[in-house]
Amino acid sequence: MTHKIAVLPGDGIGPEIMEQAVRVLKALDLDLSIDEAPVGGAAYDLKGHPLPPETLALAQASSAVLFGAVGDWKYDKLPREHRPEQAILGLRRQMGLFANLRPAILYPELASASSLKPEIVSGLDILIIRELTGDIYFGQPRGVRTAVDGQFAGEREGYDTMRYAESEIRRIAKVGFESAQKRNRKLCSVDKANVLETSQFWRDIVIDVAKEYPDVELSHMYVDNAAMQLVKAPRQFDVIVTGNIFGDILSDEAAMLTGSIGMLPSASLNSSGQGLYEPSHGSAPDIAGRNIANPLATILSAAMLLRYSLGLPAQADRIESAVRKVLAAGYRTADIFEENTEKVGTAQMGDAVLKALAG
Repeated sequence: MTHKIAVLPGDGIGPEIMEQAVRVLKALDLDLSIDEAPVGGAAYDLKGHPLPPETLALAQASSAVLFGAVGDWKYDKLPREHRPEQAILGLRRQMGLFANLRPAILYPELASASSLKPEIVSGLDILIIRELTGDIYFGQPRGVRTAVDGQFAGEREGYDTMRYAESEIRRIAKVGFESAQKRNRKLCSVDKANVLETSQFWRDIVIDVAKEYPDVELSHMYVDNAAMQLVKAPRQFDVIVTGNIFGDILSDEAAMLTGSIGMLPSASLNSSGQGLYEPSHGSAPDIAGRNIANPLATILSAAMLLRYSLGLPAQADRIESAVRKVLAAGYRTADIFEENTEKVGTAQMGDAVLKALAG
């Protein structure tokens, strides 16, 4: 069976980290059909839109999408609908990618690179599941208007709407419980139920879904406490499930516990298992083209692609094992470099992973 993969390198360091991930996929000698298309600022320059129709069509027709990164300061003055970041939002919406899975794993070799003491983070292995297509990022109405009543009547005000439908909460909760069943059977649902009606509704639905998973221990935590606990005692968590905006913030916080956001992959899945896979970091235009970006998050995202969308866990394990061997051998890009390790560039790190994969 030929698996069709859409490769969308994007902007900044996207093309150079994507090159290494594609090299790794091709080295596995699988039956893959890999097609590339522009996205983000690169697509705007070529096609006048960050997500051209042909790019979207390629993504929708593929088994999975491997996505680099989008964004550059030079596009900041464009109308919002033409900014590079609209590409990823459009892909999530058009492909129905509602479940974002972000593992935060601290490799033993990087324990001293974490912002926390090794005794606090050693052995860290958290899976954060973020609902991706609802919440305040997509809720309507939104915009800027003139307030007509209240204390600030007559002034301009910005407003966004936080909302969740019951079906949206149920489906992401199921992903959380099923993921916990495959791990240590502990699920923490994060909300702000003491303040927000939306969060109280979220909590009520998650509690109801929990009845279907009696083998999973469910707990609840307010988002401000969860943020504190992630830096105080992060190993208490196994799987975290939360809404779009809270998940956005918490997953980036968890990223720093692992030594570098350049180490963290992610998967965004729809109900049929089709997924978009990308590193958790951004496009970093300030270091683009300098051969210093860390490609490991993108390479690990390719491993998640094999596991979740193509059903090839053994091949995913091979990639993850190769990354561990490379780190154990002391190879480091600039973001994770420490004394007594060997600093390598983007391409050289790709070479090292390929060598470990072959061995």
